[in-house]
Amino acid sequence: MATLILFNKPFRVMCQFTDDRGDADGNRRATLSDWIRIPNVYPAGRLDFDSEGLLLLTGDGQLQHRIASPRHKMPKTYWVQVEGEITPEALKRLREGVEMKDGKTRPADVAPMEPPELWPRNPPVRYRESVPTSWIRMTITEGRNRQVRRMTAAVGFPTLRLVRYGIGEWTLDGLAPGEFRKLTVHTPASSPPGYRAKKPSTFRKQPPRRSRRS
Repeated sequence: MATLILFNKPFRVMCQFTDDRGDADGNRRATLSDWIRIPNVYPAGRLDFDSEGLLLLTGDGQLQHRIASPRHKMPKTYWVQVEGEITPEALKRLREGVEMKDGKTRPADVAPMEPPELWPRNPPVRYRESVPTSWIRMTITEGRNRQVRRMTAAVGFPTLRLVRYGIGEWTLDGLAPGEFRKLTVHTPASSPPGYRAKKPSTFRKQPPRRSRRS
């Protein structure tokens, strides 16, 4: 058995517990420690500073490896707002795999979607009346650096907002930004990627500490 934390990472929160450098002005950036104060848990994979949504944390090395390792191809599902009205041709290219500088991506499962009911982002996505936007649901089985953003840009539709909805069988459902849920899960060696969750705890939310100059 292992502890797994499902955390809805807010926008512009670092995917680590400390900020050694600060931003360009020397201000401390928000980190996981502002929200999660459970000892000996670490992110299983990454989520960019400017992306939002589901992040999994655990102190179990085996579980962390099963979630984060590219060998296990655990699916990750994103809700993606892109600039422009995405075309069938662009969707086809994403489904077939996109050629990038570090090689061709694996095929993605992609479909248009209605704008999801999401919390406000601060700051909001820049609105331009002359430029429409659209939403897609995109599932990938890789974890390259900024992969979803690079893929949509490569087919001509830059990402404006990126929310990770699910990893394996775990999703954001029931979690507001900054909230987390603590689960106990089975981790036998024979388990397939995506373990069956047991004993969900109550939701917990902890307010961020105030930023301070480093």
